[in-house]
Amino acid sequence: MKLSDNLTGAIFMMVSMAAFTINDMFMKIMSGSVPLIQLIFLRGVLTTLAVSLLAWRMGTFRGRIAGGDRVLVAIRTGAEICATYFFLTALTHMPLANVTAILQALPLAIAVAAALFLGEGFGWRRLVAILVGFAGVMLIVRPGAEGFNVFSLYGLTAVGFVTIRDLSTRRLSRDTSSVLVTWVTAVSITLVYGLASITVDWVPMTWTNSGLLLLASGSIIGGYLFSIMVMRVGEISFVAPFRYTGLIWALVLGWLAFGEWPSTITLIGAAIVAGSGIFTIIREAREGRRTPTQFGPRIR
Repeated sequence: MKLSDNLTGAIFMMVSMAAFTINDMFMKIMSGSVPLIQLIFLRGVLTTLAVSLLAWRMGTFRGRIAGGDRVLVAIRTGAEICATYFFLTALTHMPLANVTAILQALPLAIAVAAALFLGEGFGWRRLVAILVGFAGVMLIVRPGAEGFNVFSLYGLTAVGFVTIRDLSTRRLSRDTSSVLVTWVTAVSITLVYGLASITVDWVPMTWTNSGLLLLASGSIIGGYLFSIMVMRVGEISFVAPFRYTGLIWALVLGWLAFGEWPSTITLIGAAIVAGSGIFTIIREAREGRRTPTQFGPRIR
């Protein structure tokens, strides 16, 4: 039986989210024994090699970044570099599911930022969804409550930088290849964190950590590939909501790998954020707005 384009796209999206979450799990496992900056650099080297091969095979290097897009790509890359640090720092100090749930507020943050800076208005239904969604984020973060984790603020900062990244992505012209943008980002992250790694004391990579690093790199590369394939099949309004399956993966992997299970109030907040985000994504797709999903893979 041949699968429909929508179902195929949904499967690709779920596999992509699984791959990214598996990468997060491996990075979290290694973070206790290897400096984070060293890990980001080493993963960046492996990822850059793989993305370079992919770009070469696809003939991407024969193209170029459109002149009007160069500043946007620079802003996007800088935001990605910062987002990577804040997200992974939060990840090393928080349960996997919690930091993943905070990141799911991204569509809501993008909707607000697009209205403020790009003049993209929204009706009362999406406004209500956004307010409800951010209330869900507060249930996850719970500022001022007992057990509050200050690294939740790192997760929120990561959302801020990812919002800048995706707003820049939204403004890119269709003449600029998403794979080329991914390659530029991968190279930039590797160079920046390579220089930054000079300031930390490197530790020898054990065989175990080397194997985990290879698995993390393979997972994130798989996430890239399936993200590219998502762009080519299915309708955005149908496929995009399946990005929230990453929450399910984070719950399962967090429990299996670290014995973590979020509190009931955190789970309620995550469900609220996911529901609000899905509504926002569907409304944007129905109104014909381009979403970052249409530009392919992103560094995690």
